[in-house]
Formats: sequence, C-alpha cells, structure tokens
Amino acid sequence: MTSIGTGYDLANSIFSPDGRNFQVEYAVKAVENGGTSIGIRCKDGIVLAVEKIITSKLLKPNANKRIATVDRHLGVVYSGMIPDGRHFVERARDEARAWRDTVKTPISTAELASRMGGYMQAYTLYQSVRPFGITAIIGGFDSPEELPVDGEVGSGPACGAGGKVPGKTHGGPFLYMIEPSGLYWGYYGAATGKGRQAAKAELEKLDLGRPGGPALTLEEAVKEAARIIYVAHDDDKEFELEMTWISGPDGPTKGLHQEVPKALREEAERLAKKAQEEKMEE
Repeated sequence: MTSIGTGYDLANSIFSPDGRNFQVEYAVKAVENGGTSIGIRCKDGIVLAVEKIITSKLLKPNANKRIATVDRHLGVVYSGMIPDGRHFVERARDEARAWRDTVKTPISTAELASRMGGYMQAYTLYQSVRPFGITAIIGGFDSPEELPVDGEVGSGPACGAGGKVPGKTHGGPFLYMIEPSGLYWGYYGAATGKGRQAAKAELEKLDLGRPGGPALTLEEAVKEAARIIYVAHDDDKEFELEMTWISGPDGPTKGLHQEVPKALREEAERLAKKAQEEKMEE
C-alpha cells in the first residue's frame, strides 16, 4: 500500500482502504519533529523533562515554558506544535477545575488522562477540525488522604473510580502518555519527540517496571532524566533543559508540582555532560 494519502487525507473522518487515518499519522509526524520530552515514575514521585531548542540568541532564557502545572499535584509536558500544547494545557486546567468544583477533591491522574484522551480523540472524528499535533505526558502524585471514599460526594463503586477497598493501597505517583489519536497508556517511563527512540532505550535500561515497583529515588530520577535528554539530543543546536518534579506529601515538594531546584538541575546537567564526554572518549 502507498504511504501517500492520495485523496484519503483530505479529512480526518476518512479511512484509507487499509484502515489508516492519514491526518492522525501526519499529526504524529509533527510530534516527531518536536523536542524530546520524557517522564519518569520513581518510587517516591514523578520527574518530567524536555529539551527546548534555542532557535534564536535573542530568546529570553527560561522563558517559553514547555512544562505546565495543571493542578497543584499534576504536571504536563508535551512535544510537537507549541500552540496545540498550550490549548491542551488550558483544557486540562479546565477539567481539573471543574472536577474540584463538582467532586470537592483533586482530580486523579488517571481521570485527567482519561478525559484528555477523550478530548483529543474527538478531534479525530469530525471534518471541521484537525488532530492535535502533540503527544502529552501527564504526571501526578495522588494523595491517599484526598481521594474520595465510600459515602462521600463523588465516590464510586466498591471496586471502581472513587471507592476505597479495605487493605488496598491508594494514591501514589502515576504517569500517562496521550498520543494524537487520543490513545493513552500508563507508564513507568515515557518518551516522545524527535529523540524518543534513544530516550526509550535508555529508560528501559533503568528497569522501572521491575516487580515491586521502581527503585529510583526522586533525586536519582532527576539525574537520569538529564542524562537521557542529553543522550537523545543528536543535533548541533543548543538547547535548554527544563525539568520539574512531584513528590508525595512527605517529600521535597510536599505533593506539589514544582520546578527542580536550580542547584540540583545544574548538578544533573554537569553529570550528564560528563557522561557524554566519557562516552565520546571511548
């Protein structure tokens, strides 16, 4: 079958004879041209990181953020078309705000991923719109103290969204990646953007999905995230490294999504550059 749309790419509501939706595939290409973004789920939190290519020496350092706070315990990083990403973030904030107003608790990471996946999927169904040109990674730390329980407003069935089952652990760090088609999955480590293949290979070496959960601590994950971004960056272009993290209520961020402290980020970058230099010498 041809890889060119030949008339089947005129609207995203059209499928080719071999079952392909070309406009969604074109959106994926836009993501592949974007900077590399990664997310790491460790035993005590979440780390998000992205490379921001410096397209002009006139750009203000640390401006044009690519990682956004959706709710106090939730962060989003994306690769692809920046305007699409900004709209995605605003919609995610609306969803989180509406959930708080209705259910009186913070929205869970899984619920936000589900809602935003459905929102992105709706943009693949109608001729009057186009798919989102981004892939987004959502990370959050769901506090067990703030989750709904049976009998409270917004509680669900005994074994479903909202309800609590005796003896079962609730809350903790969660990581999801949402693709332009609206498909989303939960991950221990996720990567997207131009260097996704190299980043994915490095994430797999960390053995994040081992039995018993990831062994990495937050600070270790920050250093690994910086190293992976430098490994995945294969251009001669300069870039800025943007990193955020989320810990539990007893951790360094007190359950909040925050930027990684400057001292720790600079230390992580120094180690990443050193590892790159040693690799070049081999």
